[in-house]
Amino acid sequence: MFFILNKGGFSFFDQREMKMRKTKTPSRLEKVLAAGHLAVTSECGPPRGSDPAVIIKKAEMIKDHVDAINVTDNQTAMTRLCSLASVIHLKAMGLEPVLQMVVRDRNRIALQSDILGAASFDINNILCLSGDHQKFGDCPDAQNVYDIDSMQLIRMARHMRDEGKFVGGDDINRPPRMFVGAAANPFADPFEIRVSRLAKKIEAGAEFIQTQCIYNLDKFELWLKQARERGLHEKAFILAGITPMKSAGMARYMKNRVPGMDVPDELIKRLSSVPPKKQPEEGIHICVETIERLKEVEGVSGFHIMAIEWEERVPEIVERSGLYPRPKTG
Repeated sequence: MFFILNKGGFSFFDQREMKMRKTKTPSRLEKVLAAGHLAVTSECGPPRGSDPAVIIKKAEMIKDHVDAINVTDNQTAMTRLCSLASVIHLKAMGLEPVLQMVVRDRNRIALQSDILGAASFDINNILCLSGDHQKFGDCPDAQNVYDIDSMQLIRMARHMRDEGKFVGGDDINRPPRMFVGAAANPFADPFEIRVSRLAKKIEAGAEFIQTQCIYNLDKFELWLKQARERGLHEKAFILAGITPMKSAGMARYMKNRVPGMDVPDELIKRLSSVPPKKQPEEGIHICVETIERLKEVEGVSGFHIMAIEWEERVPEIVERSGLYPRPKTG
């Protein structure tokens, strides 16, 4: 049986302050957001091998332009260097990592154990996810786990941090001190339940949200308007997901082949209107324009830049969007 966090009668920010005092959450990302700055996060995919130089090289490209770096957890169900080992390498570099954790591959015992493993290295951020179905990956016949879902993982991480207890009820020696996040897709069908699903993740204990890649800005702004009407932007920090397009072909692939992605035809036409060699630059222009527009939208607390195997362009995107230099925190 899973626990429900008691939110009591406190306002969100009073409760946040009390929890921070109690748990002394040391997340730099949380400090940037709490100070009212537009946060910038990015992410790196681990290698399909054991050489840490791959993840280290990617992090070196972006480290001075972001507040934290996500490391994906066997994304698209392809076997890779594990997220936990990868974020430890980033921590050793003096960087602020975000541990991504999916429930597809682990039961609640293993999930709690990995959270403790991350905490033992003072990893201070976690993003709780379901994970892509294994049929899309390199082991389609693998047995999935899904002992718990992503919302229960959020509750579990908060319970371990705030109550200092395992889900079985025993006390934790040195509880994890993590800033707990979740993902949101404003574009998946049916659209009518998207905000309600966001609300459930926040109710479960998510403190920050990173969204799916945004290309349909009008639809995203409608989703965020509905979220504001329920006060959700005051209960969690929402980071808008940004992925630069490299080509019209990539745009068409994402529109037609990637579930839950909304790529307007106008964007594909815009990319197609320039020569192939100039399409990557046009993709960067579109990315910067998107950030500049969303910077002015109430409820956007920052940006999560997912430059898939294109990390070298992240600094340019951040600088051209007016998000550099990044704020310093104590």
